[in-house]
Amino acid sequence: MTRLPAALAPWAGVLAALSPELALAMGPLLRHLDTLIGGHEPVAELRGAPEGLGGLGRSGPPERLTASEWLLAEEYPEEFLRRLVEGELLYLEPEFSAPAVRGRMVAVVDAGPTQAGAGRLVQLAALLVLHRRAAARGTELVVTVLGDQRPLAGDLAELLPAWLAARRPADPTPAEVADALAALDADDRAWVLTSPRLAERIPARPGVLTSEPAHWTAEGAGRVMVRIDGTSAELPLPAGPIAVRALRGAEFRRAAPARPARPQGAADLPTAPAFTSDARTLLARGADPAVLFAVNLPSQQGSPGGIPLRMRRHQLPGPVLAAGRTGRRLIALCVEGERLTAHSVGRSLGEPGRYFAELATFCLEAAELERMLAGPVLPVIRQGEELEVPLGIRWWRLGPDGRVADFGSTGPGTRGRSPFVRARDPRLFAGQVHEEARGLHHYLHSGGSEAWSHDSRTWELRTAQGERHRIAFREQAEVIGLVHGERPALITLSAAGHVVRCLPAGGGSRTLTRFSGGTGTPVVHPTRPLIAAETRPGRIVIGDASTGRVQFVIGGVA
Repeated sequence: MTRLPAALAPWAGVLAALSPELALAMGPLLRHLDTLIGGHEPVAELRGAPEGLGGLGRSGPPERLTASEWLLAEEYPEEFLRRLVEGELLYLEPEFSAPAVRGRMVAVVDAGPTQAGAGRLVQLAALLVLHRRAAARGTELVVTVLGDQRPLAGDLAELLPAWLAARRPADPTPAEVADALAALDADDRAWVLTSPRLAERIPARPGVLTSEPAHWTAEGAGRVMVRIDGTSAELPLPAGPIAVRALRGAEFRRAAPARPARPQGAADLPTAPAFTSDARTLLARGADPAVLFAVNLPSQQGSPGGIPLRMRRHQLPGPVLAAGRTGRRLIALCVEGERLTAHSVGRSLGEPGRYFAELATFCLEAAELERMLAGPVLPVIRQGEELEVPLGIRWWRLGPDGRVADFGSTGPGTRGRSPFVRARDPRLFAGQVHEEARGLHHYLHSGGSEAWSHDSRTWELRTAQGERHRIAFREQAEVIGLVHGERPALITLSAAGHVVRCLPAGGGSRTLTRFSGGTGTPVVHPTRPLIAAETRPGRIVIGDASTGRVQFVIGGVA
């Protein structure tokens, strides 16, 4: 991976959403623009009164180390030192009675023809700056495109492609600016990113950033004039070729979280757990991509420390791309040479080789296929005589004797995300998707219940019995599951990927400590209140997502 220069090191988090080449090319524009915006948008560091400890983090003073880490230091000091050096130790995080800042950071964006080219590059840099400043304030960045009532939110890997695709055929009007600003909450801090022409036609207000080309080269605009509330500066733009690729979205990427190295002798330990069907079956990968682990979870309640389980190891003829249990069959789709073939463990699917497809049919790039094979297995669903599997952003149907059909796109909330979560796809919802939830990026279902959000923070829940609930939170976290215990609840994962929480309807919050701080993203069962997490390489804990109680342990003691 390309190493960022020292001047851009503080920007590593936001620049992870860009290719290394674009990150370097955007550096000068980014830093100068941050200085301009900083004069009008200082970062707040205010906090409420301390309110005890809660949650887990990867840094802190020694007195906040968890008890399990001190036990590790006594029993295995060398492993403790390794974790210390690698930044893997867990610390208790302090909590405060009030959030740092009220209100969101909102970018009101002009996506009309006047802002094409250089203007869009300035907007890209401004969104990176504002996203970083919003995170420092303890809030989020929301993008409102003028002329489009749907706000865009989420992490940068989701936000940037959505912003880029939201081009408008005509320039916005002053009335559209007024409507967008009127729709904001009183505590929101809005920045209007537009052209000088539109800025002159709207009432004077703070937080208006305009841009227009100032110098041209043979490759296009080389410098741009940026003005913010009376302050102006001429700033450099990325060179022509990389700028064109950026404006086409070819330089955006989603950074995959790094997995720690597996310990020596861990070749047969399961990793990357997944629930791919409604059955109580947990699947996992092996070190060999052609190995699939599976276990059917017992229905009885476990002991306080969890019932030890062993997963059954299945050696398949090729790397496993997708798998799922249907009745007494465990069906796996494997990559064999240039083909995708189906294999069954348990009851037969018929004659061997009956289900197959040429990989070229799915138009998957080699890098994308490699990423899929490195993550949790994808779901495969049997419908009659056909198998359905999500590959890329499409659902595909595989019939007997090599028949393949494109079955439509995957849900908006599944695109650009890894791993694929079946609960995000409305196609797999057992009922009829609520009208308010259709087409939304933030959507989840579980059994007959569903939840949706326009901004990723305030969620509407509708249960199978028709009850309506609202759950809202201010923490920078991603909702990874919807479960039903005594009350319906959302399961969230903190932005840093360490802390798992249960947020039940009616208020309150429970930190699921035993499922936090693992090596990958925890997985929530699509229809049952179960959660599984790989807490360290080779060890998986499974339990109740509502209470945080560990029920089963694979590969060691909880």
